Amino acid sequence: MKPLLFALPGNERLARSIAEMGSLELGKAEFRSFPDGETYVRLCTEVKRRRCILICTLDRPDRKVMPLYFLAQTITDLGGHSTCLLAPYLAYMRQDRQFKEGEGVTSKYFAELLSRFAGSVITIDPHLHRRTTLGGIYRVPTTILHAAGPVSSWVQRHVEKPVLIGPDQESAQWVSQVADESRTPYMILEKARRGDREVKIRLPDIDHYRDHTPVLLDDIISTGETMLKTVELLEEADMKPPVCIGIHAVFSGSAYQKLMQAYTSRVVTCNTIPHCSNQIKLDRLCLNAVEKQFSQPGDRRPKSGNGD
Repeated sequence: MKPLLFALPGNERLARSIAEMGSLELGKAEFRSFPDGETYVRLCTEVKRRRCILICTLDRPDRKVMPLYFLAQTITDLGGHSTCLLAPYLAYMRQDRQFKEGEGVTSKYFAELLSRFAGSVITIDPHLHRRTTLGGIYRVPTTILHAAGPVSSWVQRHVEKPVLIGPDQESAQWVSQVADESRTPYMILEKARRGDREVKIRLPDIDHYRDHTPVLLDDIISTGETMLKTVELLEEADMKPPVCIGIHAVFSGSAYQKLMQAYTSRVVTCNTIPHCSNQIKLDRLCLNAVEKQFSQPGDRRPKSGNGD
């Protein structure tokens, strides 16, 4: 029997695309809010003895977790199996240690919460910071997918004579991977962050690349401050207007509008978070991971090891 794919509100387009490309059936569920703000969830598809995948990208997670939790628990209570969470964007990765006295390690707490109701987790390029895998905080099998391939293909098709620019040393590994796959030169900025919004950046020597098109790459575009400051430096250096690419289109406040109004030629993101800038589709990447997850019959918690 085909696995059932349930989309949390806002994830319907990706769910339909994955279902149409693969051997998956779309499940139906009803979500609404009571007048006092409590969440109502009702399954409209029979789930007994069915393997289920939940699609819920976890930007702005606080308002999404309760519907997700209620849906997963309802599926389990009604006899569903192998509840896999496909979360293209995985939240609460920032606070991975205690920085100040009295703080909590929220990345660990969030992982413990998801591990209580998800049999496994699939995500795309989580911002690991000081961690190397998700296995240290998640108690269920996890799979990390990488957008470098689709990003490389997009750059090759749409950018003439690109030079890739990564925002900091944390980005070096995946920027270099995109560069290798697209056969493109790259450089990494020197960045010092002061607080949540203040960033100081130094541009390497770029004289050799004056006839190239700069392509700024970052995994998450949130405030956009790093990209905006880099764009300013490129304009001062009389470089061509850059293409800005992010995997996750978080875009807090007016970040997207500021980037569009700056000295940029395009602002492009992957479709891990629905946004008008989504031009790099990761649907096939997600489908392949889901099909691999369910290639063998399993119970509620798959027995395979961590895939990250």
